[in-house]
Amino acid sequence: MDAAFVTGGTGFVGANLVRLLLEKGLRVKALVRKNSNRKNLDGLDLELVEGDLLDQSALRAGCSGARYAFHVAADYRIWVPDPAAMNAANVQGTVNVIQAAAAAGTERIVYCSSVAAIKPPHDRIPVDERSYYAGAAEIPGVYKQSKFLAEMAALDLARQGHPVVVVNPAAPVGPFDIKPTPTGRIILDFLNGRMPSYIDTGLNVVHVRDVAIGHWLAAEKGRVGQRYILGGENLTFKQILGILSEITGLPAPRFKTPYAVAYAFATIDTAWSRLTGGEPRAPLDAVRMARHFMWYDSEKAVRELGYAPVPAKRALADAVAWFQANGYVKMAVGRKSVPVSKHITSEAE
Repeated sequence: MDAAFVTGGTGFVGANLVRLLLEKGLRVKALVRKNSNRKNLDGLDLELVEGDLLDQSALRAGCSGARYAFHVAADYRIWVPDPAAMNAANVQGTVNVIQAAAAAGTERIVYCSSVAAIKPPHDRIPVDERSYYAGAAEIPGVYKQSKFLAEMAALDLARQGHPVVVVNPAAPVGPFDIKPTPTGRIILDFLNGRMPSYIDTGLNVVHVRDVAIGHWLAAEKGRVGQRYILGGENLTFKQILGILSEITGLPAPRFKTPYAVAYAFATIDTAWSRLTGGEPRAPLDAVRMARHFMWYDSEKAVRELGYAPVPAKRALADAVAWFQANGYVKMAVGRKSVPVSKHITSEAE
């Protein structure tokens, strides 16, 4: 039986990937931090390796005997009080995992980067894997900078002979978003009536299950040293809210907040958070990112990997259903109950 080592298995994408690998019949080992929330792995038949991305002995133990290594773990927060800690986890952690996997003789290492590492369009024309930042200095936000630097390190190790393939998920939504992620919070804010207005921006929405499948396809078919965008549908924020309204029966906000107003509020909110230590409701980096339509083209993954994402409406419906079923949503008059679906993706798998 082939074995796979997964970092970040307790998280959103990782929990979906672990389930997929178990369905494929692989023996799975997952890296878990000592005091991490392991709810996403409850009841699963896998081996837990306790440690973190800076723990060389834990990484060696996890990679030992593994045919595949999937590095999914990352510090994914738009705002952080300590940028150095995020860089250590996301950049040095990536180097550590790849080096440990290569030393163990792992056949294929799939690094989960992000579209955050790809330079977004200045207009509304989706970009592909050929869109690069000139350097970290032009990237807004510590998180995006760290993902860019981590990806550059991963690709450099691939050039040195390590069997690394990079995948760049867009904005995944769906089940097991326990934190939740920043994208998941958008859905929850809508569901819980905390979104009186919206900003004119755009996202590429993809089902998290499709992102997991994309990781597996990259391990099977991806070319070493290449990156593959794992996206779904390019939608405006207004379109996303309209789909959520259709799914749930709740009204979508009609007022569009001018960018200058959102920027001013985020500046004050983020400054206050630095003073108090609390997390801002509207991080300044998030508003800076919203200035660009984060639209991407997944044709390379479709063509080379056989990647076939489901419609964004299905992804959003599954996210809503999971949040409802797991107590994240307060009751509201007029809300529809959304059934949890089985995301059938046999063609892509």
